[in-house]
Amino acid sequence: MTWGILTIIVAVAAVCFASCVFVYTRRLENRTPAAFGETIGAHKAVLAKVRGGEPLTQDEFDYARELVDDARSPLAYAIPAALFCGGLFYIVGCLHELDVHGGNPSFRTFIGGLPMLGSLNIFAQLRRVARLNKRLQVVEVEPPVLDPAQG
Repeated sequence: MTWGILTIIVAVAAVCFASCVFVYTRRLENRTPAAFGETIGAHKAVLAKVRGGEPLTQDEFDYARELVDDARSPLAYAIPAALFCGGLFYIVGCLHELDVHGGNPSFRTFIGGLPMLGSLNIFAQLRRVARLNKRLQVVEVEPPVLDPAQG
């Protein structure tokens, strides 16, 4: 009986988090992205510059601000929460079935732990980027370089 109630609770939480993920991704799709973000490898390069305290161009700064703001959004944490609930739902659902029909848990019962571990990794990555907000506030933004040939 306990596993059945827990399964229902986890299923409701997973649906709630999944709807939050839908809202979050819809917001990301509907906004105008930073132009610098269209460059291949921009994400990694800009975050490395922020972590290293290197000066950024205005385009890089705008993109870094976008990345940090995305990671600081509470809705962003619905992504790992939905994955975690999905894995937990699988585990408690299997335990409920074993409780009702009898049997012993096998390795298959705990395979839901894999998405749970993955969700913890996603959560840690989001937190790591979100913490760059303090460094982003003190980073130096280089003035635009004017080309004397243009002018």
